[in-house]
This record gives sequence, structure tokens and C-alpha cells, in this order.
Amino acid sequence: MTSATLPAATAATAAKPSVLRPGRILLYVVLTVGAILMITPFVWMLLTAFKSNLEIAKFSWLPSELRWRNFVEAMQTAPFLTYFRNSLFIAVGETLFTLAVCTTAGYALAKLPLRGGKALLNYFIVLLLVPFQIILVPLFLIVKSIPLFGGNNILGQGGIGWLNSWWGLIIPLGAAPLFTFLARQFYVSLPDQLAQAARVDGLGEFGIFWRIMTPLIKPALITIAVFQIEAAWNGFLWPLMITTSDDMRPLQLGLAIFSQNPAEIQWPYLMAGTALATLPMIVLFVFAQKRFVEGMANVGIKG
Repeated sequence: MTSATLPAATAATAAKPSVLRPGRILLYVVLTVGAILMITPFVWMLLTAFKSNLEIAKFSWLPSELRWRNFVEAMQTAPFLTYFRNSLFIAVGETLFTLAVCTTAGYALAKLPLRGGKALLNYFIVLLLVPFQIILVPLFLIVKSIPLFGGNNILGQGGIGWLNSWWGLIIPLGAAPLFTFLARQFYVSLPDQLAQAARVDGLGEFGIFWRIMTPLIKPALITIAVFQIEAAWNGFLWPLMITTSDDMRPLQLGLAIFSQNPAEIQWPYLMAGTALATLPMIVLFVFAQKRFVEGMANVGIKG
């Protein structure tokens, strides 16, 4: 074949339509069905938010009219602005605490010559297998017995500790083993020569961590932040256990006001409030999805 015919052959090859194999067709079918199953509850939630109680009793997919007042009345039923503020404060506080603790712990496990570091890493991996529900009661007792808080004495007795406080809502859930492990994996993927060169230049260990290594794992930081914000925003069980006043309750607990009486659940208001509660997480993922996907795709497997 002469050089003159190469472009034509290449063009013919590129123009040849790709043949869909049965395996790929099956994959598309499975993904399509999965997408429909995932999006159907959200569609039902949005449509129900615009319905009346009568339409819900008859079960119709489409509302006869768009009742935007359902959103206004839902917000007026309870102090939802307070609930939104509380959820935002908890999400931001837990995320900042998580990033501070998990990145420093992950860097130490990845780059510092710790005695027993391998055993400590295995301990974190084992913690990944422990369901949160198992530690709920011990964690509650620890929070209640924090010394010198909530009327407690030096021995952690006589008061309520961190119960019904921002400390109790943020600190106990602010450092998950999963995020420490993710941060460690990203730090392991960075070359040791960067830290060695910085040490030669006289930079201290914290300076290496803060100025050299951490700026290189921005996708990991965004991934951890998105996961933690989502977990804190949707938290229900832990706030339910330790809060006793509306001034401290987050949004997810506030939504329960519409379902206090199982016989008279206010579905339009409940779905309207749920839609408003879901909106910030959707916006967050839309703006952070590029870095988030990059972080999940590049999780280091070294070490």
C-alpha cells in the first residue's frame, strides 16, 4: 500500500460504524434500568410536592395544578430556616474538622516513619468494617460523660456533657476511618523525593505537609469534603439521640414533624420540604463533580 492510499484507508476505517456487541447492549440496558430506578423516587417526590391531599389519596402521578404554595406553607409549619442553619453549621463544622484530622493522620501514616504504623493502618482498615449502629450507645455515653462540660465534674458526672450542644453534633462524627484511609492513599501516591528536597531546603515536617504535599491532593480533599458534607447534611439518627430542642435540631429531624401522626402524614408538605433539603446536595455535586470523579478515579492503591 502506497503512502497516498494511507489517508484514504484510515478515513475508511474511521468511517466504519462500530458494531454493538451483545455484552455492551446488555450493559446499556442494565444501566438504563438502574438509572430509571434511581430517578423514579425523585420524580415522585417532586410531583407529590405539588399535589393536594385528595390527589395523593387517589394516587395520580401528575398533579392537576402546580401548588407552589405547598413549599411556602411547609416552610411556615416549623422553624425550617433554623433547621437549615443548623444543618449548614453542622455540615461545615464536621467537614473542616474532618479535613484537618484525616489529612494529618493520613499524611502521618503515609510519609512518616511511625513505629507500628502498619498495625495502625490495619486498625483503620478494620474500623471500616464496623457498622456505625454498633458504636452508637458507647459513643452516646462518652459524649454524655465529657468532663467539665454541661454541668459535669472533673470525672464526667453530674451533667449532660456534650448532649444537646454543637460539640456533640460535630466532633464525634467529624473524623471517619474511611476518610483517613483515602487521604493516606493519596499521600502514598506522591513521590518521596518532594519531601526529601523540602527537608534539604530546611522546611519542617508541618510545612512539607501543608505547603508541599496537601496542595497536590486537591481531588482527594474535594472527594472527602463532598462525602462528609453529604453525610452531615443527611444525618438523622445521631442528632435524634443527642438533641432535645428545636434550636439544635438539623433539617432531617425537622422534616419528621410532618409524619408525627402515621394516620395523618402530610405528604405534600413532607415532599416539599424533602425537595428543598435535597436541592443543596444536588447543587454541591454539580459544581464539584469534576474534581469528585477525578478523586474517586485516582484513589491510590499503592502501599
